[in-house]
Amino acid sequence: MKRIVITGTTRGLGQALAQELESRGHLVAGCGTSAQGASQVDVGDFAQVQRWAEHVLDDWQAPPDLLINSAGITTDPDPLWAQDPEALARVLRINVAGVQHAIRAFVPAMLDRGSGVIVNISSDWGRTGAPMVGPYCASKWAVEGLSRCLALELPSGLAAVSLDPGTINTDMLRFTFGPGAEEFPTPESWRGKAADFVLGLGPEHNGQALTLS
Repeated sequence: MKRIVITGTTRGLGQALAQELESRGHLVAGCGTSAQGASQVDVGDFAQVQRWAEHVLDDWQAPPDLLINSAGITTDPDPLWAQDPEALARVLRINVAGVQHAIRAFVPAMLDRGSGVIVNISSDWGRTGAPMVGPYCASKWAVEGLSRCLALELPSGLAAVSLDPGTINTDMLRFTFGPGAEEFPTPESWRGKAADFVLGLGPEHNGQALTLS
């Protein structure tokens, strides 16, 4: 049994992955923007993340084996010159600062134990880019950079990776793609393969930019 922390578990990929891992007997602590099936935490607010982490670590009396940063949002599809500055700031707060907040809250305990894997969910758009979703792409480019820097900072025994989960028919994709999202796999059909993949990660993967295909 592994102890696994996942952010963004109230919908989408985070929810599907948490459900799959729990069904396999792993201990999962999830958070999201609603309390349905998870702790209600705004990952963009470090104080909230820290309180949640303290509760999880106290309850488990052990650090996580896996920390999966899955929480993410996007903006309305628009060219970059038409993007609302407040919406851009919110995407960066959740998608980028939220990753660092979880790292700050959980990784010190993993360092003390000397083992663990941090998986930062990225996107193909964080490696290539796409029109009309500039803020989201920029945030995922940042996640790629944070992941590589963290990997250089970690001692042996730990690993940090970025993971492109593939194109999945989530609420976010439907919001961006419209009906075209229906061509892609659902989170329910994706979650088994995703669980196998993350459970197989170890120190040997440190620093890698991985893709689930």
